[in-house]
Amino acid sequence: MRLPPTTIDPAPVYPVLLWGHGQHCIDSVWANEAGDRSYHVRGTTNLVTYHELYRPYLEAAGLFSVVPLVPRNSDASLITALVERWRPETSTFHIPFGEVTITLEDVVTVSGLAIDDDAVVVNIPDEEWSAIYLRLLGRVLADISGGVGVVRTVWLRDEFSHLPGNASQEVIGQFARAYALSLMGGVLFPDRFGATVHLQYLLLIKDWQRARRFSWGAAVLSYMYREMGRSALHIKHSSTSLGVDLGGWVALL
Repeated sequence: MRLPPTTIDPAPVYPVLLWGHGQHCIDSVWANEAGDRSYHVRGTTNLVTYHELYRPYLEAAGLFSVVPLVPRNSDASLITALVERWRPETSTFHIPFGEVTITLEDVVTVSGLAIDDDAVVVNIPDEEWSAIYLRLLGRVLADISGGVGVVRTVWLRDEFSHLPGNASQEVIGQFARAYALSLMGGVLFPDRFGATVHLQYLLLIKDWQRARRFSWGAAVLSYMYREMGRSALHIKHSSTSLGVDLGGWVALL
């Protein structure tokens, strides 16, 4: 016996909470207007080349656990399915068996980043960015195409991917700082295209020991929540940072 088609109303029963209905990307799926749209994890291939001499500095800052995670291939189909089920109103994925979300504990398991230390807060200095760049990286900031306080990741890669063989400890520290900067701009907190990185992150790693007291994992999760919400509401057509491996997180469920 052929059963009659079932009509499902995709609208929330109580729209007061899920205020995003009508602007959410899932609405186009229900309307059969999504086409071949897909989301992807943002990031960059223009990372500064890693050198083993950077490891002590990155370990001191609590960032080394991310190094083995890159480069990483992302599953666009999985990312798309998750974004379509993400509700920024509740910061949870709405799936057939209920609601689930990525927690701080998940971030620790997947990335190894700290979650219970100081909040990651940047105080914008009075000092010129060019002076900060010269003081912390030992280079004259010649790339100004990205805007004020921003440097292109490809330029950063070209400047710092070849550590001199006779480099002093000071120079090694500067190159390690450049690598950490590209890690933040290309992996942990990428912009829309992973093409630029803000120099404000330099201020977080000017003191390696102080940097270790930051809750990098909490910052990555917060950033991810915001960017997942923006993707779900059509503000962006990409997903989020590589700091939280969504494929690795799904494996934990």
